[in-house]
Amino acid sequence: MSEQMILKTNGLYKRYGSKNILQDVSITVNKGDIYGLVGKNGAGKTTLMRILTGLQVPTEGTVEYGFDRKRLGSVGALVELPSIYSDKTARENIVFQYINLGLKPDNSIDDLLRLVGLHNTGNKKVGKFSLGMRQRMGIAMAMVGDPDVLILDEPINGLDPEGIIGVRDLLLSLNRDKGITIIISSHILSELAKLATRFAFIGDGKILRENTAYDIEHSGEKFLLVNSDRNEDLKVLLNSKGFNAETDSAPGMVTVHSDSSVTDIVLIAHEEGIVITEIKTTETDLEDYYIGIVGGGRNA
Repeated sequence: MSEQMILKTNGLYKRYGSKNILQDVSITVNKGDIYGLVGKNGAGKTTLMRILTGLQVPTEGTVEYGFDRKRLGSVGALVELPSIYSDKTARENIVFQYINLGLKPDNSIDDLLRLVGLHNTGNKKVGKFSLGMRQRMGIAMAMVGDPDVLILDEPINGLDPEGIIGVRDLLLSLNRDKGITIIISSHILSELAKLATRFAFIGDGKILRENTAYDIEHSGEKFLLVNSDRNEDLKVLLNSKGFNAETDSAPGMVTVHSDSSVTDIVLIAHEEGIVITEIKTTETDLEDYYIGIVGGGRNA
């Protein structure tokens, strides 16, 4: 079954004077994707998101939509800080958002608050919410109108671990249970890796590469990290048995290159009286892949 395009950009450029913020940006987002935008500060991620939401107009290029873009609420967005009234309750904020979109407030407001976990906040003003609650409030605002696509710029930035987990679980639920396509950026690559199914890597306003999560996971070498009571002896032993083992790449452990058999390594060590205390499989992750493409530090 072929994938259904829900959003596509064709040769987008955004210029301010002589400076190109975006250069020939062409991406395709398919229905059901959680599409991660990865790039350094100033790479053009937020500008691209603002164009996708209609907040900015490209200097050149077009955006195609695989749904009725004219329908009010068809694209929900949380770009930069959520626009919420701090002196109002969560429910009052949702009512205002309905009115702003020309929609009639109804019982779906309570369903929406329940969906994002804010149904028990009662008369508490949003200004008294934790940062995590405010982010969920912003997502709830973006969900008004039952959007086909949700566009989120740094929705977990600054959150504590509990807040990150809460927002992550919410987004996975919206994607899996409600079928909402999500476009998201985040500096926390380890969290983005737990969410996204596809990625676009952006550098200096250009798309450097588009990849699926599967492509990234299987892009590099798999190897084992092994710890024992005699690591130097284990390294020599494994090399004598035809393995490619070293202790330099992971200090304090033995790195066994290639997709080796854990069982074989344990049995070989046991026969020589070497006690294995830890084994873990390691492969290319999003941070490694990002550094390989973009270069520099691990700040996306």
